[in-house]
Amino acid sequence: MKISVCDSLAAVPAAQWDTLAAADHNPFLRHAFLAGLERHGCVGERWGWRPRHLLAHEDGRLVGALPLYRKDNSYGELVFDWSWADAYQRAGLAYYPKLVSAIPYTPATGPRLLLAPDAPHDLAEHLLHAALEQTRQLGGSSLHVLFPDAAQTAFLQANGLLRRTGTQFHWFNRGYRDFDDFLDGFKAEKRKKLKRERRRVAEQGVTLELREGRDIDEVHWAAFHSFYRSTFDKRGGYATLSEEFFRSLGELMPEQVVLVLARHSGRYVAGALSFRGSDTLYGRHWGCEAEFNSLHFEACYYLGLEYCIRHGLQRFEPGAQGEHKVARGFEPVPTWSTHWLAHAGFSAAVAKYLAHEEAATETYMRELSDHLPYRKT
Repeated sequence: MKISVCDSLAAVPAAQWDTLAAADHNPFLRHAFLAGLERHGCVGERWGWRPRHLLAHEDGRLVGALPLYRKDNSYGELVFDWSWADAYQRAGLAYYPKLVSAIPYTPATGPRLLLAPDAPHDLAEHLLHAALEQTRQLGGSSLHVLFPDAAQTAFLQANGLLRRTGTQFHWFNRGYRDFDDFLDGFKAEKRKKLKRERRRVAEQGVTLELREGRDIDEVHWAAFHSFYRSTFDKRGGYATLSEEFFRSLGELMPEQVVLVLARHSGRYVAGALSFRGSDTLYGRHWGCEAEFNSLHFEACYYLGLEYCIRHGLQRFEPGAQGEHKVARGFEPVPTWSTHWLAHAGFSAAVAKYLAHEEAATETYMRELSDHLPYRKT
């Protein structure tokens, strides 16, 4: 077996990459997505995301991989370690560069160690050890694996990485026949509020279109990208994902792209982009050029819920943060990241901090669960 470092996924055949375990189910692990980020300049030196992917070959065949990036900042990770970087700097140490295994700008859960079904049983350990060795050779402060699934989180923790617990709000399909069947489980006042929000969108003269894959043309992508950029213009930050990148996803993985566009007075005014896995819908980007009452909820949540019910998807991950999702049926769930810090003293201090943070996060999730809109049964 040979493990090598790859600085461009263009050198890896898409068919080989996509045969790795789970890569064909999670849209963000697809070659089209990760290689598209590189090809269209959405990652690289400019943004502080320099690819250093690990590839494992056996007899010339790709049997495993670890998406990996050299980071010169903490932008676009959605697991915030700015305070760690500040503490390193105040101690006279350099926190950057570091190595991060993640999907850039994407806080979606999923595997990070990608293994072929017939991969050697110890390949995960070899990939992890190779990532740690790369961190040491780089002189990096740390290695971070962001938003791994539960099984890989447990594996990484068992192999010495520190676990950090966060919170997102996910929806679970409990066999609902339709959207009204879902609402039937709500308390009466919560159900009325949600129905009122949906009515308000129509009453303002806003209509919505849900388009998939090849039904999305250049006009739709241009409109959506203008809304996507407007979100960063309003809130600060950088619109790192280009219109060309989004169009490439529509062409190369159309079966996994779901776009909602809102129209008012004959023109598009807002859009929400989601991606579909084998059993999960992932809400990713939203933007609007004008404010309409409850339109964000309709485009980003309610149409997504209807889509999941109609297609039998079991889970809806609408993105990071957002306590307002609880009142709309999204439940607080834990997410994880794992961390290895080269400096023993900092590692011990971070471990203590993470223990306190996890206890506070668990309390936070329990308190939010008391505010779910569902009737007691």
